[in-house]
Amino acid sequence: MFSPEDFVAALSIVGQWSVVAALAAGVSLGIVAVALPGSTTATAMAVILPVSFFMDVQTGLAFLVGLYKGGIYGGSIPAILIATPGTGAAVATILDGPELVRAGKGRKALDMALYSSVAGDTASDLVTVMLIVPISILVLLAGPADLAAVLLAAIVIAVLAGSGSLLRNGIMALLGLLLATVGHDPIGYTPRLTFGIDILENGIPLLPMLVGLFAVPEIVRLLSGNRVDDTAGLASKRAGPALAWREFWNVRKTLARSAALGTVLGMIPGVGQPVAALLGYNVARRLSVEPGQFGRGSLEGIAAGEAANNAVNGPTLVPLLTLGIPGDKITAVMLGAFVAHGLRPGPQLIEQEGAVILALLLAMILANAVLLLLGKILLPVVSRLVAMPREYLAPLVLVVAATGAFLYRSESSDLYFMAAFGLAGIYFKRFDFDVSPMILAFILCEGLEYATGQTLNLARGREFDYLFRSNPGAFVVLALCLAVIAVVIYRKISALRNDDSCS
Repeated sequence: MFSPEDFVAALSIVGQWSVVAALAAGVSLGIVAVALPGSTTATAMAVILPVSFFMDVQTGLAFLVGLYKGGIYGGSIPAILIATPGTGAAVATILDGPELVRAGKGRKALDMALYSSVAGDTASDLVTVMLIVPISILVLLAGPADLAAVLLAAIVIAVLAGSGSLLRNGIMALLGLLLATVGHDPIGYTPRLTFGIDILENGIPLLPMLVGLFAVPEIVRLLSGNRVDDTAGLASKRAGPALAWREFWNVRKTLARSAALGTVLGMIPGVGQPVAALLGYNVARRLSVEPGQFGRGSLEGIAAGEAANNAVNGPTLVPLLTLGIPGDKITAVMLGAFVAHGLRPGPQLIEQEGAVILALLLAMILANAVLLLLGKILLPVVSRLVAMPREYLAPLVLVVAATGAFLYRSESSDLYFMAAFGLAGIYFKRFDFDVSPMILAFILCEGLEYATGQTLNLARGREFDYLFRSNPGAFVVLALCLAVIAVVIYRKISALRNDDSCS
């Protein structure tokens, strides 16, 4: 679906100095922001996203790609140096990084994290470029019933893959669907659930919601949490010999396995980097010739986790660009950025904006080279920033977050939305409710409702017959969803019965 003209235009876009500069700025900000205590990639992107509003589409998307890539890698730095993962993606890195620092191999650990991140990310980006067109063609051939079934399956996956209990995740998904119905009906465009409140007539804005849910709880945590000790001699903790080429070459099979695993998992909505990191780490440990070193300071363990979590980055854009389905919290923020720049991800996007999307994919590959260069340059500076006192960060994050929420539509009402969802986010954080199912359901609700409405109109009262005979693909997807839900519920009930019998 990409024409030769699209390739020429995309190369021209990526070659512009403004795009390269935005890419470098995004990578730098991503590394620094996520390496700071209390930050996450999703929070950093939600807060810094409004900066891209002052750029054109191509430059703004390049900036966000750099921010995404830099943020996922940046989380490994505090995980290694101070045993505090800057993001959930570094959940496996923390198992071996601090042990290597204590052994005087901190520099080797940091180098391995950087090189593995770039290797895994580059491999998955190449796969993304090859697969996105065939998948988009399949999506265009699908009917409304197929699309509705896939969107519903994505919500089910988010409920099953969430970090909370099945009941809590289901409640959060239903809450997201309910909030998405505020405003106007997408089919008849009649107002609903506005309760006569003017600011609800256009629905609930996505970005202020994301800023409230992510940034505000983190600000509260920064103010209430214990201050990170100003670790003296971080430079000396980095000390030690650099990673040798042979040490990196020795983990090539682990890198290949983890990159392949992360690529596959990245295309499944709701899975995300933490799951890929842990699976990649566990597979590497099982197949390693030195499994006993894992958890005690293994360079192979760092390579496995970082290659797997960074390999998720590119493939998460496949369901986002082709179906409008964000794979995780981070791509949910990116979806808000696409909409803010006038691009609506979905089956028609690649056909209508081929040059822009191809430029985005090429920028992702270029971002890996930029990350390799800037990662080495910024490492000494970031190694000292990770010990910054949290009480200095909180006011800065609050100001930037509020500014970002306001700039989304330049309406003061968005600050109210941010505050409301900030309070909700604090509650969810306090009682361990995972907001991912809610956000995903909120984003997918409009497309699900529209596709379902079209399906019902075509079925004309014979829904089962229409699905079974005319849309067997949709019928199979729905049947699989019901089967998976039944199996999960059965296992939960069996586990409860076993606990009762043991007590």
